[in-house]
Amino acid sequence: MRERGRRALWVRWTVALGLAALLVLAWAVELRAEGPSITIDLGGTKGQTSVVMQILGLLTVLSLAPALFIMVTSFTRIVIVLSFLRQALGTQQVPPNQVLISLALFLTFFVMTPVWQSVYGDALKPLFAEQISQEEALTRGLVPIRAFMLKQVRDKDLELFIDLAKLPKPKSVEEVPTHVIIPSFILSELRIAFQIGFLVYIPFLIVDMVVASVLMSMGMMLLPPVMISLPFKLILFVLADGWYLVVGSMVKSFH
Repeated sequence: MRERGRRALWVRWTVALGLAALLVLAWAVELRAEGPSITIDLGGTKGQTSVVMQILGLLTVLSLAPALFIMVTSFTRIVIVLSFLRQALGTQQVPPNQVLISLALFLTFFVMTPVWQSVYGDALKPLFAEQISQEEALTRGLVPIRAFMLKQVRDKDLELFIDLAKLPKPKSVEEVPTHVIIPSFILSELRIAFQIGFLVYIPFLIVDMVVASVLMSMGMMLLPPVMISLPFKLILFVLADGWYLVVGSMVKSFH
């Protein structure tokens, strides 16, 4: 009886799927007979076409904005140091990722504000006023961003990517291409972030070692040292005004 019921159910589902497929096929044939068409109108005049192209360009820039924001700003260094700080405290998910990312974003806005003001005053404002072309605006806008990256980049990292790109040795930094400066800047930022993270880790590592030694001397082998050292690390961080020191040191490292 069960096998008959399963066969009947299978037959019903097969018939239902077949009818659905026939309906879809009939609908497709009907649409094809009617001859639907899709047209893309870029505007009848030159002004309308330029507006559409500007919108497409804006959407393209917005899609690439997160990557550009991470690569050419101070965000990389700040978020890595904050992640090291949370691991050193041993609080796992406190502060949560949303808080750390938001803090890193606002600190990045603070650090990069002079650069963006220069970009707006030298490139975007004349472009919006139709005083310069888009190519000239792009050239002017890259100048303060390149200056910021070159100020933070290490000469050794810059020479590495110049050799990897097989470029002739430039006579000045103005001759270095932007596609060489960006990876050199990222590599330098990672190096500095790990150096700061190492310095942040040391005080909390000492607390963990002291607590572990005390517990071993007392014969309390089964008690996790992390559970005991966490309150001491938190009170040490609060008494030393840790957030003030860490954030202040990171921001000052860009000047």
